[in-house]
Amino acid sequence: MTPRRPDSVLTVLQISDTHLHAAADSRMRGVTTYATLVSVLDHVRRDRRWPADVILATGDIVQDESRAGYERFRATLEPLGVPVLSIPGNHDDPKLMSDILNTGLFQFGGELRHGAWSIILLSTFLAGEDAGGLGAARLSGLRKALATHMGQHVLVAMHHHPSPMGSIWLDGVALRDAKDFWQIIEANPHVRGVACGHVHQAHDQERNGVRFMSTPSTCAQFLPHSDFFALDDRPPGLRWLELHPDGRIETEVAWAPKAG
Repeated sequence: MTPRRPDSVLTVLQISDTHLHAAADSRMRGVTTYATLVSVLDHVRRDRRWPADVILATGDIVQDESRAGYERFRATLEPLGVPVLSIPGNHDDPKLMSDILNTGLFQFGGELRHGAWSIILLSTFLAGEDAGGLGAARLSGLRKALATHMGQHVLVAMHHHPSPMGSIWLDGVALRDAKDFWQIIEANPHVRGVACGHVHQAHDQERNGVRFMSTPSTCAQFLPHSDFFALDDRPPGLRWLELHPDGRIETEVAWAPKAG
């Protein structure tokens, strides 16, 4: 898959946790999730950075694991004419995603190389679990992928958060083998950033020279630093990433008008 522009800066729009359903009018946590996704996409099309070179969808695309939900996601994004990369979240069905979101402008998993940058799409999906994990095979695959992209600047995209968010309930469903993950990342200094979803809130910190970023949901947000499950009053969100050829990451979280 080739991003639409050959510019030296790779512009990425990250959306996450859309939680679509088979029915377009289904509501979850007080909002109609399809309406909030449409609101986010309307908002980004008025941004100076649009059109993005690529859209990065970091999991929990469909809440009810329905074929109709993934088909609606595809039908909503396809007219934008921008390549879409996706990975599964704990609420997703990876088989359906592979069937529906892996042709044409859509890529499920794998890697993208563009100019000085590579994006590695890392699945943290565990069947029947809300928490995420990699296991020996995926950890080995990550090592091999990073070796393949030596000499590139690398952004690793995943669903589950590999660093604590400071919420007891939420950190209980984080990446289980985060220590092993970070050992690999920190042994590969060409990794510049790690971007995740899952946490329904914005977070941005540096860990030993690696930028770790979480992106809010296109629907409802979780209250940061809460010991128990609670919703924030923040509107639907998204993240812009501008990946520069010298390895710099410029990023901004934007909030769309509430809808649904």
